[in-house]
Amino acid sequence: MIDIRQAMTDRELFGPIFGGDSFAAWRALLSGFYGLELDATELDTFKTLTGRQSGPSGAFAELWLAIGRRGGKSHAAAFLAVYLAAFHDYRDRLAPGEVATVMVIAADRKQARAVMRYTSGLVNDNPMLRRMVLRENSEQIELNNRCVIEITTASHRSVRGYTLAAAILDEIAFWTVDGASPDREIIAAIRPALATLGGKLVALSSPYAKRGVLWDTFKRAFADDGESRVLVAQAPSRAMNPTLPQHVIDDAMRDDPEAARAEYLAEFRGDISTFLDADFLADCIRPKPLELPPVKGLRYVAFVDPAGGGADEFTLAIGHQERDAAVLDVVRGLRGSPAQIVQEYAGVLKSYNITSVKGDRYAGRWPRDEFEKSGIRYDVSEMDRSALYLELLAALNSGRVELPPDERLQRQLIGLERRTSRSGKDVIDHAPGAHDDRANAVAGLVAHVSRRKSETKTSAVIGLW
Repeated sequence: MIDIRQAMTDRELFGPIFGGDSFAAWRALLSGFYGLELDATELDTFKTLTGRQSGPSGAFAELWLAIGRRGGKSHAAAFLAVYLAAFHDYRDRLAPGEVATVMVIAADRKQARAVMRYTSGLVNDNPMLRRMVLRENSEQIELNNRCVIEITTASHRSVRGYTLAAAILDEIAFWTVDGASPDREIIAAIRPALATLGGKLVALSSPYAKRGVLWDTFKRAFADDGESRVLVAQAPSRAMNPTLPQHVIDDAMRDDPEAARAEYLAEFRGDISTFLDADFLADCIRPKPLELPPVKGLRYVAFVDPAGGGADEFTLAIGHQERDAAVLDVVRGLRGSPAQIVQEYAGVLKSYNITSVKGDRYAGRWPRDEFEKSGIRYDVSEMDRSALYLELLAALNSGRVELPPDERLQRQLIGLERRTSRSGKDVIDHAPGAHDDRANAVAGLVAHVSRRKSETKTSAVIGLW
C-alpha cells in the first residue's frame, strides 16, 4: 500500500498539488500521524506543530488540528478523504453488501459543497482514480473498491448506521444547530461506527472559544508525549500555508486583534463566554402549553425581528405583564415571503388586541410599511441587540420572566455568546453560523414589557404629586 507521503509527492498522483514547499508542513504532520520516519526538517516541524519533545513512535488513531484560517484545511480534508478511500482496501472486513464509508462532516452546506468540489477535483483530475468511480453526485463518490466518500453536515443522526473507514470533521469548532453545538453527540456516534474497520478520526478547524470537543482535546493531549492514540497540533495560517500574504493577517490584526489571533494565529479566544447557563434557563420555562391563548382584559405587547428570507426566521413574540413578571404567551418563527408573513402575524396580533409592535431597524422602512398596510403600527426600538439581551438577563436573574417550552428558542438562548469589544462594551450575539431570531424577539419583548412597567410606575408616582 502506498503511504501518505508518497501519495502527496508522487507526480502521477498528487505531487503537482501537495508535493511543493507550500505543503511541506502538512506532509510532515500527516507523515508523523501515520508513524512514518521523519527526516530532520520534518521532525522539527512535527515537534513545533504538536508541542511534543519527540517524534512519533507509531501511527495514531486520531488527529485534532487547530489551524489558522486559509491554512489549507479544506484541501487537506479532501485529500485525506481520497487517500483513505482509494488507497486502502477494506473488503476483507466488510459483510456482503456492506460498504466502507469515508465521511467528511462539514459545519454547514456551504462548507460541505466546498469540500466536495475539492474532493471531486482530486478524483476526477487523475486518470487512475477517475476509472475507479462508479457513481457520483453532489454528496457522494462511490468507488469500485466498495468504498464511498460521503460529504454531509453536522448532525448526530447523519452518522448512525454507517460502517466508517474514516471520519473527517471539518471546522468542528463552528458546528452549530439552532444555537446548540452537536460536536459531542456526533463524536459519540462516530466512534462506534469506526470500530469495525479501525478507522481514523481527523478533526480540522480554526479555533474559536475555549469550549467544545476541540478545546477539550487540545487541553488534554497537546504537547503530551505520553499520548499514543491522539495527536493534537496547533499552527498559525502561514505555518501551514506560507503563500498567504502577511498583509492579510496584519490588516485583520488592526481591525480586530482578538478575532485575528483566533482566525490566523490559531489561538483559542479567551474573550468569549456563554451568556446564559442552561440549568438556570430551565427554571424560567413553563412546562406547558407552548402558547397561551388571549385572555380578555389583559394588555398584550409584541416585538418582531424581521427577516428578508433565506435561512433566518421572521420572528414574533407576544407577551403580557403579570405582577412583576413578563410572560411570553407566543413565540413564532416563519420563513418565506416577508409580505405574507406580515399578513399572517397581523392576524395573530389582532387576536390579542394588539395594534402596534416594536422591532429593530432591519431593512429600513419596509417592515413599517408592510405592517401599516395591515393596520399595525411598527415602532423602531431604541435599543440595540446587545442592550436587549442585557435587559433580558437582568429580568431572568430576578425571576421576572416566564418562557414557553420552545426548544429552538432555548437552544438559541443557550447558544448566545458574551464578549468584550475593543471599546470595553459587552457585546452579546450568536456564534458564527448560528441564529438568534427567536431569542432576539423574546429579548425585545421582555425589554418592552419592563420599560412599560417602569413607565407606568413613574406615571403613578407623578400622579400622587
